[in-house]
Amino acid sequence: MVFFMDLNSQQNVSGAAIPGAVADMIRFPERFFWFPFVKYQEFSYFCTPLKSTYTMNHNHYETVIILTPVLSEQQMKDAVKGYRELITGNGGEMVHEENWGLTKLAYPIDKKGTGFYHLFEFKADPEFIKTFELAFRRDERIMRYLTVKLDKWGVDYNDRKRKGEFNQPKTVVVEEAAS
Repeated sequence: MVFFMDLNSQQNVSGAAIPGAVADMIRFPERFFWFPFVKYQEFSYFCTPLKSTYTMNHNHYETVIILTPVLSEQQMKDAVKGYRELITGNGGEMVHEENWGLTKLAYPIDKKGTGFYHLFEFKADPEFIKTFELAFRRDERIMRYLTVKLDKWGVDYNDRKRKGEFNQPKTVVVEEAAS
């Protein structure tokens, strides 16, 4: 992205429409390099974003999908493998994955009372979620899906749950009276 501004009038002199990112350049000037040059006897400059602004903003997400129960075990595994590869192929990182198996539904979906549940926990770019959910909508093997962005407490809870800190019997400490 390159555009030209006149230092004196702060006006665009390149003749091109200024993109919406200009507001970020004005609000956060420390993120951009400014290169001076001379154009038509006026002192102007152009700017380019720093490389650090191109880093992907990865958020933590958790997705649960319900696959149709008419699939064989191998077809279910192939579908899950395809979605796992979709995540990793688009710059995402798998954090955790669980197969909950064939489970009874709370209410019938598409006249089916059961479904294969599968959970993905991953880090990905926010723009990828649109692509991910579009793939779910197009796949007839998926009956339902839900994607949730995890906040820091959700990530912490999932880490602690994987380590087994929950659902453990409480230990009772009995202190003996000193005689």
